[in-house]
Parts: sequence; structure tokens; C-alpha cells
Amino acid sequence: MARISLSSGLALYTGGETAIELEVGNVRQLFAALGERYPELASRLETEIAVAIDGEIYQDALLQKIAGASEVFLFPKIAGG
Repeated sequence: MARISLSSGLALYTGGETAIELEVGNVRQLFAALGERYPELASRLETEIAVAIDGEIYQDALLQKIAGASEVFLFPKIAGG
């Protein structure tokens, strides 16, 4: 199972949980599982969340694969320009 860590800012939508383990194959599946588990987080996942998988950051990563032993970190997207 992949280890999923959520930034402390996302804990507002997860009842305080910041670490879980899930069996998912890609980021789209991860977002679906998280949205089902944390309905308040669901609307933010695809538009406001960036993903780091095993230390590499992705801004738009819905099809990015997640291996069973991966460490995934979710945090708010960084805007700028």
C-alpha cells in the first residue's frame, strides 16, 4: 500500500487525519478514494492540490502512476508567475 501524507492545511477537510495508507494505481484513483473517504476534500482535489510521489512534485498528475510502496504527499498548489 502507498503511504499518503496530507499537509496540515488539508487536515481541516479530513477530520484531522494527515496520514493514511491506500492501495491505488494512479493519482486519479487516489483522488477518487480520498473524495469518497473525505467528502469535504473532494471538490478541492483536482483543482487545488499538488502531488509529490517519491519526492517528485507534479502539478497536474491525474494519470501519474503510484507504486505500492510509494510515498505520496498532497499539498496546496503553489501559484505564481
